Amino acid sequence: MPSVKDLRDRIRSLKNTQQITKAMKQVAAAKIRRAEMAQKQARPYADALSQMLTDLMGAVSSVDHPFMKPGKPGAPVGVLLMTADKGLAGAFNSNVIRLAEQYRAQHPDAVFYTVGIKGRNAVRRLGQPDHATWPLNVPTKLDTARDVSATMSGDFVSGKIGQIVLVSSKLISMLSQKPEARDLVPIVRAAAVAAASEKPVEKTAKGAVEFAPSPEFVLSRLLPKYLDFTIFSAMLETDAAFFAAQLLAMSNATDNAGKLIDELTISMNNARQAAITKELLEIVGGAEALAGR
Repeated sequence: MPSVKDLRDRIRSLKNTQQITKAMKQVAAAKIRRAEMAQKQARPYADALSQMLTDLMGAVSSVDHPFMKPGKPGAPVGVLLMTADKGLAGAFNSNVIRLAEQYRAQHPDAVFYTVGIKGRNAVRRLGQPDHATWPLNVPTKLDTARDVSATMSGDFVSGKIGQIVLVSSKLISMLSQKPEARDLVPIVRAAAVAAASEKPVEKTAKGAVEFAPSPEFVLSRLLPKYLDFTIFSAMLETDAAFFAAQLLAMSNATDNAGKLIDELTISMNNARQAAITKELLEIVGGAEALAGR
């Protein structure tokens, strides 16, 4: 059985750990509010861009843009793996990395691009040490998203990769973050036209408007911005999902530390009481022995 001194040291260590987890919980709660605010500010632009792309795709007959054409036959898939830079967020990073590993099992020749230090380290362990990588925690995420988009779209146009797939986390709620894989490029025009045809007439009337320049020209200029903003939006969502996962993990760690402290305190009190009782018995036994002489 541990001594009272050992139990006291363990309690002191747990209290220090509890203070750290409580502080990290408060930091995550503050940061997730900022991340959610950034998401809300970007959402109107994303909705307007998606609506405009859908209307234009439903209005034009053909678009001469690489994003609307199939990739080079036989070219590997380009996978953009997006994780956080840090850990201490439960299984947040490992779930996304596991999905990327499953995708790689289906596409052994996949070429990885990573955003986030955890994803970079995972891809290096998978056997691709030299690859394009960017950190997630940067002052200007939009500039990073543009750089990622330019690199991947350049490789797609040149035929180095035949498809662009995004593997990232989706924030379902504060308690749930789900990893998902999305095909970004090439864009399937038939799906966009079908989506446009299902909308009410008053919402699809934009396709009948005459554009200057032509709808084809406008669409060709919007497609690169679509990829830029899709990656930027995924970075914001990964940020928010990471802080939500970290908030939950640190909250659980703080509660578990409190439970362990209570259990060890009871054990320490029992050990101390047992030591006192033992000393009293020894004193009483010694006194009786002296009195019996």
